[in-house]
Formats: sequence, C-alpha cells, structure tokens
Amino acid sequence: MSAFEAARDHYLSRHAGFVGELGSEPGWLGSLRQEALACFSEEGFPQRSLEEWRYTNVAPIAKQLFELPARAAASPDRERLEALSFPVFACGLFVFVNGSFRPELSAPPALSAGIRVESLAELRAEAPEQLSDRFGREAPLKGSPFAALNTAFVSDGAVLRVPRGFQDEQPVHVVFVSTDAEEPAIQHPRLLIDAEPGSRILVIQDHVTMGRAPGFTNAVGEVHVGEDAEVDLVIVQREHDAHFHVSGLHVRQERDSRFSAHTLTLGGALVRNDATVLLAGTGASCNLGGLFVGGGTQTIDNHTLVDHAVPHCSSRELYKGVLGGRARGVFRGRVIVRPDAQKTNALQSNPNLLIGRGAEMDTKPQLEIYADDVRCSHGSSIGQLDADAIFYLRCRALSLEHARDLLTRAFAHEVTNALPVPGLGEGLDALLLERLSHARGDTEAA
Repeated sequence: MSAFEAARDHYLSRHAGFVGELGSEPGWLGSLRQEALACFSEEGFPQRSLEEWRYTNVAPIAKQLFELPARAAASPDRERLEALSFPVFACGLFVFVNGSFRPELSAPPALSAGIRVESLAELRAEAPEQLSDRFGREAPLKGSPFAALNTAFVSDGAVLRVPRGFQDEQPVHVVFVSTDAEEPAIQHPRLLIDAEPGSRILVIQDHVTMGRAPGFTNAVGEVHVGEDAEVDLVIVQREHDAHFHVSGLHVRQERDSRFSAHTLTLGGALVRNDATVLLAGTGASCNLGGLFVGGGTQTIDNHTLVDHAVPHCSSRELYKGVLGGRARGVFRGRVIVRPDAQKTNALQSNPNLLIGRGAEMDTKPQLEIYADDVRCSHGSSIGQLDADAIFYLRCRALSLEHARDLLTRAFAHEVTNALPVPGLGEGLDALLLERLSHARGDTEAA
C-alpha cells in the first residue's frame, strides 16, 4: 500500500468517530459530509500525474498521519497571542484555536453595529437553517480533494454576514491558531463571507502557530459578493517552517461587485494556495495579489483561476515571489474568457526574484480566450537582483548585505503597500524582513 492510499484510509477510518462526537446535525449537512467523504475516498490525495499538481508533491503531507486535535486543549496565553499579531489586533477579533472558536480570546464588541460574525459550530447546533443556503455553495467537492476533506471534517469556522447597504472601514480580524499537541494534528478551518447587495467588508484571515510541532492546516474559504458589494480579504499565512498548509478560496461575484484578495505566504514547509473567482455578474471586477517568500527547502505553490463568464468584467493579478536557499515556488494563473464575455479586461503578472542558486521557480500564466472583443495580457519573469543597482547603492556607502536587502524589500513592497488596511504593510515589514533574512541566510549557508 502506498503512502497516498494509507493516508486516505487513515482519514476515512477517523470519520465515523468524528461524526459521533459532533452529535446530531441536520440531514442536509450529514448528506453533504457523506458526499464529501465519498469524493475524497474516490480521489484521495492528488499526485503529480495530475496537471494541477504537476509541480507540487504532497507526499510529505500524505506520509505524516495527522490526528484531529483534542477539543479540550488549553487556551494559549492572550499576551503571547497578541505578540504574534500585528497592529490591527484591536479591531473586531475572532480567535480559533486548533479549529475551535475561543470567545475568551476574542473581542467581538469591537465590531461595528450591523456586521454579524458567528461561530459555525454554534450555528450548526442552534440555527442550522442559517447555513443551509451558504455552507458548501461555492466550494466544489469533485476535483478538489482537500476541499472535500475539509467539508467532511469541518466542525467550526467563522461565518460573516454583512447586511444590505452596510459599509464599514473597520477590519474584522479572524485568527486561526495551531498549538502543539501530543500527536501531529490537522485542523480544517472554514471561513464563510456573505456580503449582501451594496455592502462593504474588510477581513483579515491570519494563520499562526504557537509551538514547533508538526501540523497541518487544511483551510477553505467561501465568499459571495452581492450586487454592488465590495469585499477586501487579506490572507496572512505565517505558520512555522515544519507546518503544512493547504487553502482553497472560492468566490462568486454578482453584478457590479468588487472583490480583492491579498495572499501573503511567509512560512510553512509546504504551502498550496488555490483561489477561484467566478465573475458571474456584468460589471464585476476582481483584484488578486500575492507575495510569497521562501527559504530552506520550502515549497510554495499558488494556483489561481479567474472565470469571466459574462461581459464587461475586469480582473487584475499580481503575484510576486522571493526564493532563497533551495526553496521552490510555483505559480499557475489561469484566466478563462467565455464566448459571451465580450469587453473583458484582464491583466496577469508574475515577477519572481531568486536570491539563491539552489532556488527554483515554475511559472505558467495562462489565458483561454473564447471571445473576440477583449483586452487581455499576461506575463512572467524570473531573475536576480540587478548588479548595476547593487553597485550604485554600494557606491553610496551601503554594505553588500544592506544593498541586497533594500532592493529585495523594494521588490516586495509593491504588494504590501497595496494592502487595503492603512499601516498593515508597515506592521508586516518586520516580519517580512525576518523572512527575507531567513531566505538570505539559507542561501549563504548553501
């Protein structure tokens, strides 16, 4: 039996006990779990023979048989948690520890009146009818084995509903924390955002670890952006370098809606970020940005799919990578323009910077255009720091190390400076510098 088959059977065998501990739940949710489990059973963990996983080997995840974390795990120290968070900690805060909501660490009173942020576990137990039209609506099961595994095992998550016409500049900060456990643990966090017509919401989704034990985060986000609504989502992944992370973001946009997602990947042994956006309403626009910094033997994979299904929509993508040591990066950006999607405007860019001789980047921007009245472009580049720029800075009395750091940070700041939260880029600068130094150190050690 291969490691992939053993891993599949391991999780299948754990499901009955997991459902038994959950207790009673509505029939539609139980049926959805069984459907998800059947999809995962049929497909198992993806292998490199599949085109979507050609450049990323998930064997390290399959070989480690993770267990579900204990529900009664102690809460982490709040001061220590605050030290991990950046300056927006004072905003509306919702903390999940090992996949479970912890109200004692959260600060929901900081929310503006009108926005509802609720625990998925509480809704599932007390008002499941509020989930029936939202849970599982955007995330597919077939062809997405990690999303299917999440749906089969999810027990808690954050559910955000923004009422019609309500607009707020105050961010909602959702923190998913992984702590050390007796056995390597897996968590399946879920984020549901429903922005009703004319509303606006800003959400920060933060993944952190407290401890150094191996772990696995398998996250799914579902976002529905109503007519003329706006959703800004910032995803910060900064788990430690022995942690695995797979995430799937699934978005549907209605007429004249606006959506942006900024994904910052600053940690993890193997990270896979999938983002799928369906532009289903005329006049919709989306903006996908990403920055990933890797060193050592990290693997960081970003896959995006923007589906222009109707006319007069626009999309922008900018993903930047900085890789040192023997790190490996992957970017595959796919834009589909359907036959009826005339007047589409789409731009995709993936510049990458290799600061280590052993680093590797595989990039594949992709346009599939089936309409004839469009403006679409894409591009990718892989290079090193400009020798003339380094020489210029050294002539101004900067050391070689400082000159390299300055140019590398300038390369990354195009993404961090575009974040929708004022000061967030500055708040992340110390963390970014630490990760760049880590990548640089791995390069010099090699």
